[in-house]
Amino acid sequence: MKKILLIATGGTIASIKTNSGMKPNTSAEELISYIPEIKGICEVDYIQLFNVDSTNIQPEHWLKIVRCIEEKYEEYDGFVITHGTDTMAYTSSAVSYLVQNPKKPVILTGSQKPINADITDAKKNLIDSFTFACDDDIHGVYLVLGGKAIVGTRARKLRSKSYNAFESINYPVAAFIDENRIIKYVEKERKDNDTAFYSTINSKVFLLKLIPGMEPDVLDYISDKYDVIVIEGYGVGGLPFHNKRNFFDKLEMITQKGKIAVLSTQVMLEGSDAKLYEVGHRAVANYNVLEAYDMTTESVVVKLMWITSFTKEFNEIKKLFYKKINHDILRID
Repeated sequence: MKKILLIATGGTIASIKTNSGMKPNTSAEELISYIPEIKGICEVDYIQLFNVDSTNIQPEHWLKIVRCIEEKYEEYDGFVITHGTDTMAYTSSAVSYLVQNPKKPVILTGSQKPINADITDAKKNLIDSFTFACDDDIHGVYLVLGGKAIVGTRARKLRSKSYNAFESINYPVAAFIDENRIIKYVEKERKDNDTAFYSTINSKVFLLKLIPGMEPDVLDYISDKYDVIVIEGYGVGGLPFHNKRNFFDKLEMITQKGKIAVLSTQVMLEGSDAKLYEVGHRAVANYNVLEAYDMTTESVVVKLMWITSFTKEFNEIKKLFYKKINHDILRID
């Protein structure tokens, strides 16, 4: 029987009602007590790493999670991390970049209802996660929730209340889990590379969503405070240059400062193709601007936090940004 470590971090799954609203309080030990049938699936140990609402998750929490996995890596066959759903896609991306090529499953899960509620998705999500973690063919970082296993770099929360909260963006769902059956759609190749753990993160990455009428001068302030600016443009990746609202002048300023600019899209599905229109082509053809292509916004942001924590050199950043990690990018021109 496999030995799995539950790493509890809080979230709705561990929340209780209070006069000021729901807040995490249920312990890792209590979570396990709600699913006695787990004894027939695997041997479970648990650790209460912290107990916070995922809105309060910071990069420092990611590092604690990764440090825990690294310290316990040789003792367990896999890991299940309970986490709030609101920032789970950021954390699943972070774990994907900070724990690369794991030969064991690292599963993030949570729920839309607390585990102590009369009607809840929490118990199924936990059972599904442990079931998935015990499969001999599973390795790598995944998010398991709502009967689906999604590669860690491809998850996004689309629904704020429904049990089917997450979707896989621009990549197939890896597997469906139904009554202890795993139906796999994507098989991960086992790489010979050693598992690599990273312990640094640079939180000076800013995400800017364009809106009509936005003044390009906002980039003056942002570029003084941040090392990387990810710009969510329109459509397949477009920046306005109409009259005084010319963002291309600011791109030149950003790159001359030695800062990194990345062009992404506000459109969730199918990714960017900046060279298709003049409003995007000028950005990627004339300036040192990276393009996000089919990557999720969460993965773009966190990948750059990881990369710029140890290098600020553009060509090295570009090389690593376009390196495929846990299926985070498919298209590269």
